[in-house]
Amino acid sequence: MGEEIKYSRFVKSDYHQYQKHLKQETEILAEWFNNHALSTKDPVAGYELEAWLIDDDASPCPRNEAFLEHANNPYLFPELAKFNIELNADPQPFNKDLLRIFDEQLRKLWEQCKQTSNDIGCNMLGIGILPTLTNSDLSLQNISSLDRYKALNEQVLRQRKGKTISLNINGNEHLEVLHKDVMLEAASTSLQIHLQTPQDRAVRYYNASMVLSAPLVAVGANAPFMFNRDLWYETRIPVFEQSVDIGGIGGAASGPLHRVTFGSQYARESLFECFSENLEHYPVLLPVSYDSDAEKLNHLRLHNGTIWRWNRPLIGFDDDGTAHLRIEHRTMSSAASTVDNIANIAFYYGLVEYYATCVNPPESTLTFAETKDNFYRSAQVGLSNRLLWADGNKYTIRTLVLDKLLSEAETGLSKLGISDADCSFYLGIIQARIESGQTGTQWQRKFVELNGRDMQLLTKSYYHNQQSNKPVHEWDFESYT
Repeated sequence: MGEEIKYSRFVKSDYHQYQKHLKQETEILAEWFNNHALSTKDPVAGYELEAWLIDDDASPCPRNEAFLEHANNPYLFPELAKFNIELNADPQPFNKDLLRIFDEQLRKLWEQCKQTSNDIGCNMLGIGILPTLTNSDLSLQNISSLDRYKALNEQVLRQRKGKTISLNINGNEHLEVLHKDVMLEAASTSLQIHLQTPQDRAVRYYNASMVLSAPLVAVGANAPFMFNRDLWYETRIPVFEQSVDIGGIGGAASGPLHRVTFGSQYARESLFECFSENLEHYPVLLPVSYDSDAEKLNHLRLHNGTIWRWNRPLIGFDDDGTAHLRIEHRTMSSAASTVDNIANIAFYYGLVEYYATCVNPPESTLTFAETKDNFYRSAQVGLSNRLLWADGNKYTIRTLVLDKLLSEAETGLSKLGISDADCSFYLGIIQARIESGQTGTQWQRKFVELNGRDMQLLTKSYYHNQQSNKPVHEWDFESYT
């Protein structure tokens, strides 16, 4: 979904033709898996970060087209809504300076974005769900102008046979709204961490990413409020799942094969199982015709881009043309500061390396059902969630992080070659966040408890704190207007 499409209204023959291409490309990919033809290069790191444009009243500012034109930066892209943008980074091999490189690059890009937004009369904010967002903001008037978003909206509604989308979330409070289009998806912004992995290690990295999703979604949570309701600890999870609420082929919306999904099972033999599932169980949303070599897998990659697993396997290509596998970990919110984002990235990489390479795979002791339940309960209640872990014991996430995961992440980062100083610095931020209990979500809830439920005041005060680039556990609760 990252590339623009040449959009025209689709007819029945377009779907048949696309399905034919998709089947052919899936067979090519199967052959590559069977022949071990995918990249064997050492792991490579990368990420994408989504953010908001807001006005002086802290409401969404739908000016991403002007923003991107003024910035003129190839690392910046539009998102579904005109008030969202995406920041990208060059993939980096793992080395001792990786985290510092990411930190410096993100700070520099963020500063340019802040200046650009100010130049066009906006401000930029990183947060999971904007507290001042209203249902009326999520209208087609605010959809980005790219054809792929227009086509996505039309095709989702086509799959739903025009049925209104219902957002129904039970959390600390209850929210129920109806929506006529896919713009609810634009309510949530995330940090998406990429890990390019050698083919022979991909299953372990993928399954480890799934197991780790429970603690990671709670540690990186930054989205308790939506439409003035206090909902889940990480409300992005139910919002995104319900905003593109279409199921698999044959109307299997009540089964496990939703378009936004935790997945249907662990990978067993290879990640090809996900791409086979894509072909067999998910109807084509965007039947765009590509006039290109089938081995570029354009149809397969676009189709995969319209299926949003919380841990999504991706196919890319090395500089020499060799296809490679990437895992895109999507569970964490856009964080409260750039340093919090890098700390979250460090925590994921350290943990996934540790659990993907340990002697006893965590998926051998935790069933998929247990891992899935861990994830959703952690998204709902956060650090206090008591979950069953891979060692057979039960822990609250807070205890699990402090007593086990931090030291395991340090071991993993060390195996990846990250410097001891950087391991200590970035994992120290995670440790202080969890010891204090002050995640992005908890800061927002505590601010409201102390200052009242004024979403504009909350957002302005959050913005003021974000300018300091202090990690969120150091933020105060003074109100700023």
